[in-house]
Parts: sequence; C-alpha cells; structure tokens
Amino acid sequence: MTLTIQLPDNLEAALRAHANANGISEEGYVRTLVERDLATATSAPITRSQLAGQRIRELRKGNFLHGVSIKELIEEGRE
Repeated sequence: MTLTIQLPDNLEAALRAHANANGISEEGYVRTLVERDLATATSAPITRSQLAGQRIRELRKGNFLHGVSIKELIEEGRE
C-alpha cells in the first residue's frame, strides 16, 4: 500500500530529524511507527528480533561502499 501524507513543515522537519537519528529513511521510520502501533493492537506483537531484522533490511537499502552495495559485500564475504 502506498500512502501520501501532507505534513506541516514543523512535523516534516521533526520526522526527518528522528529518521536521521535512527539511521533510516523517513519512509522506514514511519513504517516502524505504524508497525509498532499495530503490533500492540494485535494478538501477535512484533518481536524485538523481527523489528531489528526490519531495520537492518531498511538500512541495507541503497548503501554503497566504493560503488559496491552492502548486500553484494555481504554475499562476497559469505563466499
């Protein structure tokens, strides 16, 4: 699902600051908030390890070291 949210400038700045402080994109930060909120509303809450896995996957997106993606570096290290 894709949502478009119009935020006032002060909330947009706060969202960007919190996302940067957590080392994730604004989209990833909002998704984390929604997942955390919905997990408390369901009978099967998300575990810390599941949340950590989601954050790791979000952090790996688009990260490069000298032109090589982090995912490729991890796969190379496994070989």
